Amino acid sequence: MAHVPLAPIGSSIDAFLDDASFRANASALSERHGTLDERRARVAGGWGAKYKARVHAKGKLTSRERIERLKDAGTRTFEVGTFVNHGVKFGKLESPSAGVVTAFARIAGRWTMVIANDNTVASGSWWPRTPEKIERAQEMALRLSLPVVYLVDCSGLFLPEQARSFPGRTGAGHIFKRNADLAAAGVPQIAGVFGDCIAGGGYMPIISDRVYMTEQAYMVIAGAALIKGAKSQHLSSLDIGGPEVHVHQSGCADVRVPDDVTALTMIRAEIERLGSSSCDFYRHGAEAADPFQPSRELTGIFPSDHRMTYEAHEVLARLVDRSLFWEILPDRGEEMVVGIGRVSGLYMGFVINRQGLVDDPEHHSAKKPAGILYKEGIAKVAAFSRACNDDGIPLVWLQDISGFDIGVEAERQGLLSYGSSLIYTNSTNQVPMFTVLLRKASGAGYYAMAGMPYEPVVQLSTPLTRLSVMEGRTLAIAAYNTKLDDDFEIAVEDPAERAEIERGMAETEARIEGDMDPYKAASQMDTDEIVRFDELRAWLETLAEAAYQSLGGRRTKNPRIWSLHDLAALAEPRG
Repeated sequence: MAHVPLAPIGSSIDAFLDDASFRANASALSERHGTLDERRARVAGGWGAKYKARVHAKGKLTSRERIERLKDAGTRTFEVGTFVNHGVKFGKLESPSAGVVTAFARIAGRWTMVIANDNTVASGSWWPRTPEKIERAQEMALRLSLPVVYLVDCSGLFLPEQARSFPGRTGAGHIFKRNADLAAAGVPQIAGVFGDCIAGGGYMPIISDRVYMTEQAYMVIAGAALIKGAKSQHLSSLDIGGPEVHVHQSGCADVRVPDDVTALTMIRAEIERLGSSSCDFYRHGAEAADPFQPSRELTGIFPSDHRMTYEAHEVLARLVDRSLFWEILPDRGEEMVVGIGRVSGLYMGFVINRQGLVDDPEHHSAKKPAGILYKEGIAKVAAFSRACNDDGIPLVWLQDISGFDIGVEAERQGLLSYGSSLIYTNSTNQVPMFTVLLRKASGAGYYAMAGMPYEPVVQLSTPLTRLSVMEGRTLAIAAYNTKLDDDFEIAVEDPAERAEIERGMAETEARIEGDMDPYKAASQMDTDEIVRFDELRAWLETLAEAAYQSLGGRRTKNPRIWSLHDLAALAEPRG
């Protein structure tokens, strides 16, 4: 069957949501979006105007200015890891964004991964989690076969904290292993060296296919100060490892250029020499198109109170091209919606949790809460995930989940084994998978729906995301269960002990609620980026194009021979 039966979904906003509710949702979200925008701006400022002025005084551009000149005019970058180290102090110092910018950027019409040391933060030093952030960006590029551009301006490890960034399995040296992995996989790597590149900063560009050095740049295992102390030699770092040495003598760099702007121009020219994007081929004659239902309306659809519901189909209608969608197995496992839509003209698989109440097939005329995984839903999602992997269709997981069903009946139905099947599927899939935590991401449900431990290429959170094993109140009850009666009331007579238990439960609940803050998850690299709801469509366009850009990187079937057609045919009524 060649035809992919995409059909209209969704409706105008006033058909399913009253104006007062829409405005209330949008107002609550606007405040959170404002906080996100403010914190992004603070990160982008690095250590402030004084440090930016120091960079300019040397005749150099800041890292973000370099990216702005490098990317295609009129396009935006999509940063990942913006809030790594958010709220973390190193003595009196902070390291905004861990001192490095990592971003998807379109250069000469091709999506690339740009990794740029922030030279306004301790001269681009590597802090705790800086290596892990760089490695995460390299992993994304490797999984998607995206060219990598390194904008190197790095004075090496931030030495007072070297014990937390040097020795471990993902310490600074692992960056160079990732360089080698990318080279072995044939992923192009291009480096511009713009200033201090000491120790690890000097190693970072070496395995790249092209290395450009400006007149102010140097790459050294040890800088002039260390050599003076160790060997009593009075040399400058440029004497030791500047472009005169590495372009004309050692061969560790390829081209010597006068300044930042020239280097960036030549890096763009290198990207232009690479093969163009394969996206047009994989659109199968279709053109990219906006959703018919405006994606900006997502800001008013989601209630900030996670106990309140919304329509999953209405979310999909505001994410897929022309609001057209092919839902697979709609009458089975109704708590889950799975199917195919186009994003930027490219086929993508979608899995989303339905909210509210759904029919209970085990108990006729009964209802059960959605946002939970039951037997049929798990089986449906596993079969769909396998079929998408077989067909080469990238997968988007839209999570708003409270976890698995629990209780005697759930165990009798074998949810452990069905869940294991889904986990196996998602663990072994080869297609790119992208996860978006819309609101709740709780318990084993977070794992089963391709959460970060199951290595999605990118995991996004929103300002409403709550990532945890369970809610704060529930966890407090579990922690103090032996002191509570069947109604979860404190079953202690002694006033002092009772007050101590009340205080302990309140502190536990507050701590867990704080741990569920998406900025804490982003700071710890438990999620890749926090995005606004009105940015979700743009993010999916970027990820779809990045997934399909490379030619020959993975197998993608033409739609005539999709396994999904077989799955749908077996569920059709007979006769």
